[in-house]
Amino acid sequence: MKENGKRYIGLDVHKHYLIALGVDENLEVVMPPRRVELSNLESWMKKTLTRQDEVVLEMTTNTWQLYDELSAYAGSVTVVHPPHVALITRSQVMTDKIAASILARLLAKGLLVGIWVPPQEVRELRGLVAQRQKMTRLATQGKNRLHAVIQRHHLMPPEGNPFAKTNNGLWESLSLGRLEKMNLQSDLETLQFAEKQQGHLQAEMTGIAVENEEIGRLLHISGFGVITAVTVYAAIGDISRFEDAEHLVGYAGLGTRVHDSGMTTRTGKITKAGRRDLRVALVEAAHVAANSHPHWKAELARLQPRLGYNKSIVAIARKLLVTVWHVLARKVADRFAEPKKVSKKMLRFAYKVGKGNRPGRQTAAQFARERLDTLGMGQDLTSISWGSKKPIPLPPSALLKKK
Repeated sequence: MKENGKRYIGLDVHKHYLIALGVDENLEVVMPPRRVELSNLESWMKKTLTRQDEVVLEMTTNTWQLYDELSAYAGSVTVVHPPHVALITRSQVMTDKIAASILARLLAKGLLVGIWVPPQEVRELRGLVAQRQKMTRLATQGKNRLHAVIQRHHLMPPEGNPFAKTNNGLWESLSLGRLEKMNLQSDLETLQFAEKQQGHLQAEMTGIAVENEEIGRLLHISGFGVITAVTVYAAIGDISRFEDAEHLVGYAGLGTRVHDSGMTTRTGKITKAGRRDLRVALVEAAHVAANSHPHWKAELARLQPRLGYNKSIVAIARKLLVTVWHVLARKVADRFAEPKKVSKKMLRFAYKVGKGNRPGRQTAAQFARERLDTLGMGQDLTSISWGSKKPIPLPPSALLKKK
């Protein structure tokens, strides 16, 4: 039977069940703790929840699925980050009932800040990025185990790429014990499976980068490729959530720790209190940028004597994230981008996409020109130098025609 009046309901979610407890605005228990099997969740929601109820749960596996289901019956659903709740309250005794009670009472008093609930498109994109990361780790594990076989038996690795399919025969011909040989075969098959999946996932990401204008904008930033651009966009989602670049830096955990009390002000290491995937992607991009782009090379040379290499790379990663905010929020190009290098990058991207997947079956040059026009740069470029081949002519810029 449904109770009357506004209720604040805390849910402590587990793999197969949840514990629900509700309080009113005076923190009086109006819904005693109940165990609800997830298989019976829909029935419980229909009988119990009303549009006056406010529900809160912590982020866990399949949270977004639960959020969607609960939103159909409750007035509001808040998802909170578990470490944020731990910072507010500490309990020497913690049970499912106590956890649900704490969530309900904190919600009733307005002490909980809900996290952003991404739309379905962003959820799926994050899942795609996570799947590729899993395949990358699986491939790395396989390679490490195969390298260990070579080192253990003091063998010379095959020439070129030791893990190429053409070298399978060399691996299989090694003089090893029966079980060790079986393990080696398993590692080879695991590696080849993981690399095949990586290829499929990367092809999907490339197609998404063509269709999504914001991901396409990110590609011209130094150190960014398709995978980095998709990873960064999936982690950020709607850029309008961040009123300025500093808020985005904090979201990534790339801001410094600050203690400012009385006459004492101290700053420390980066907080790391944010999305790890975003932070890792920016640091990887910073390594590439610091080794390939004149401005970031100079920035590394300026910072390294004072901070050391690692801290300098993190500082560059933070500056790249500030660039990301300006590119997405203000629709401007990276001020340090070099049109000639960007044009090569876009041409390379066009070839990777393939003619059949380019909009309107554009040529690679037409595709690159359209991307440059979107960024508002390279209007004066008439060709793109391409290795030892003749420069590839670029169509005239549509922006020049408008002028």
